Amino acid sequence: MSTYVLIAFLFGRIRSMFRIPRFFLALILLVVLLTSCQSAPTAGPNLALTVAYETAVAQISIPTQTLLPTQTPIPTATVVRTPPVLPATYQTSVLKPEDLPRTYLADTCQYLQNKWNANNSLPGTVVMVIMFHGIVKDAVSNDPKNITVNDFKKLMDDIFGMGFQAINMQQMADFMYTNAKIPQKSVLLIVDDRHSAQNFNDHFRPYYDQWGWSVINGWISSLGGADPVLAENVNLSNEGWMDYQAHGVIHNIPITDSSSDEFITAEMQGSITNMQAYFNKTPIAYIWPGGGFSARAVQLGTQFGYKLGFTVNPRGPVMYNWVPQADTFNPSNPSALPETSAGNPLMTLPRYWSINARGELDTVRQIGEQAAAYAEQNKSTELDYYSIVCSSTYGPIPGFP
Repeated sequence: MSTYVLIAFLFGRIRSMFRIPRFFLALILLVVLLTSCQSAPTAGPNLALTVAYETAVAQISIPTQTLLPTQTPIPTATVVRTPPVLPATYQTSVLKPEDLPRTYLADTCQYLQNKWNANNSLPGTVVMVIMFHGIVKDAVSNDPKNITVNDFKKLMDDIFGMGFQAINMQQMADFMYTNAKIPQKSVLLIVDDRHSAQNFNDHFRPYYDQWGWSVINGWISSLGGADPVLAENVNLSNEGWMDYQAHGVIHNIPITDSSSDEFITAEMQGSITNMQAYFNKTPIAYIWPGGGFSARAVQLGTQFGYKLGFTVNPRGPVMYNWVPQADTFNPSNPSALPETSAGNPLMTLPRYWSINARGELDTVRQIGEQAAAYAEQNKSTELDYYSIVCSSTYGPIPGFP
């Protein structure tokens, strides 16, 4: 009786350990009892228990745990953004067909960042460069370079009336290189050659007093300290509103493709040396004497430190990364030297002649407004291109998320 109890207890533990249903456990117990009954009578209780335990364990089928397969995460597809095609350079029909706008910046990303930087000049900001020589009482001299006092006053009043503001040469350079902020309609007033202080006081000082307008003088350095008007021009320079830039040393011999390096250096570096000595300033612009220039002179000029150069070619106004130039001589401008062969639009910028500038004011206004509209039309495309191609290297555009 005690053997049966012990067997029952053992099978109860087995059932609880392996969670065997009662029905199967009962069958197993029956088999064990029958087996024990057929055992030899000399077998002791310990032997019976051992046989019963081994028989029961041998007949138990322990279920095998089935492992579920590990789920591999599905990788998220990387969306490849294709940059849009950038719009073509703004073109205009109001200039002569030979005078085509040229760009000068090779770095597209830097150009777009400067163009859309909220702290810089707005797209469509335009500069009208005007060249003055003599301002005379009447037209009896019949010199096409001169403008009469009456026409000069009308020109200046119309410039102001149409919303233009004068800038100095440093502002011009900063604008052309980095699109630094200037008035959206700007003029650069350049007076060529040496003049007495009275000339500037009589004609230009009133506009400085009224509107704060700076004036550029293309200074000829040939006489050095012997120049009788040097001291009075230095005084004007020290006042801050007259901005003196280089206009050669000998001046009356224009630079051409046949000019030697020695002559070019004497004219361009010589101007720098003279102005550093007498005006205590280093010019950043070279006003080409007689409008003559060459590819070699442009190359050397940039090595000397000049940032800008000005021709006598009235091609049109200029904008950031936009300078109208010609590839060849053409009938519409027969005396204008082609600029593109010089290889640097910044050193061959156009200028309007003063006697014709008043009639071109509306043309300049139209170009600025059309360029602004064209930029706005393509704004989203250019910003999208910048986001895809440029932002990882150049960072965000200031003023845009």
